[in-house]
Amino acid sequence: MRYFRYTFLFLLPLLMACRGANSPVHDDGGETLTLRHADLLSITEHDGYTTVSITNPWDSTRTLHRYVLVPRNAELPEHLPEGDVVRTPLENMAVYTSVHCGLIDELGAYPSIRGVCDLQYINLPKVHDDVRSGRIRDLGETMSPNIEGVIDMQPDAILLSPFENSGSYGKVGKLGIPLIECADYMETSPLGRAEWMRFYGRLIGRTAEADSLFSCIEQRYDSIRTRASQTSRRPTVVTEMKIGNTWYVAGGESTVGHFISDAAGDYIYKDVKERGALPYSPETVYEKAREADLWLIKYNQATDVTLRDIASLWAMNTRMHAWQTGNVWVCNLSLTHFYEETPFHPDVLLSEYVSILHPELCAPPTTPSSMCKYYKKAGQ
Repeated sequence: MRYFRYTFLFLLPLLMACRGANSPVHDDGGETLTLRHADLLSITEHDGYTTVSITNPWDSTRTLHRYVLVPRNAELPEHLPEGDVVRTPLENMAVYTSVHCGLIDELGAYPSIRGVCDLQYINLPKVHDDVRSGRIRDLGETMSPNIEGVIDMQPDAILLSPFENSGSYGKVGKLGIPLIECADYMETSPLGRAEWMRFYGRLIGRTAEADSLFSCIEQRYDSIRTRASQTSRRPTVVTEMKIGNTWYVAGGESTVGHFISDAAGDYIYKDVKERGALPYSPETVYEKAREADLWLIKYNQATDVTLRDIASLWAMNTRMHAWQTGNVWVCNLSLTHFYEETPFHPDVLLSEYVSILHPELCAPPTTPSSMCKYYKKAGQ
């Protein structure tokens, strides 16, 4: 089985009735937005422009990128601060990641997407239709985009995901086109990542819509977390499984760790203060996880994984308490839009985790399985 990291967001209606975004505070002659969850992002609105600073996720003492957003139809103000000038709203974008295609679509700026990378991983039918019609250009693979195609379309900006020591992004970085480094995936908290939509909303001229949508998501997430916290039972949880000779474990400071904690679960690796996935020997994880109450597994294949399949992959799996009690929940990434939908809608995933970990909180006759969009209990 192979793991894929698809990224595309499902569409939910904007709930404009929710309370407004957090009030800004004054700073440095501008108004710095109060971002309650995003640790890597800073947004300050000045007269005539907005500055956005992104902290380097791999070295918090350094800035990854700084942008100066200036309205497209306005004259450039004098004495702009240091940073890449980006004219907004963006009207001609190249978007490398499907999750950001989905968010832009949800916020109502889909026509501004004019180029994409890794088309095979974008599960948004309208993008495929528009590539076939020629409205959107297929720019090839993220790691080696079609430079001639990029030059041809002359995008206002390119939205891409940074990685450690990514440098100047090769030839693309030499074209003079603003590169928007979408480091939201490096946030440690689910709401921290989702809050980045407030930055993207300002890029595409959908500030009010993005602030309102995030406010609604934040309220729902907090409400679900509060409900879960009222239970005294905290089942122990293990995630993923042995692949080859390795068992990849999410650190306690990862979004996985935060999700399980917020769902009133006891993640067995909560004390590992790392935000990414760590490789362990299967035997090491087994010793720590064999008595866990519940097992969550994501995988990618054409058919559903059963308990029998899990047993056939490694004999020690059958000694896991969760396997013996049938409390194994699986998410088939090929049949769901897990990675496409959940990054900017963490409230939906948290609700699902709570229903799995605490079925007693589900109102009868509702069952956990009927409330789940991504996970299902592994059959025999």
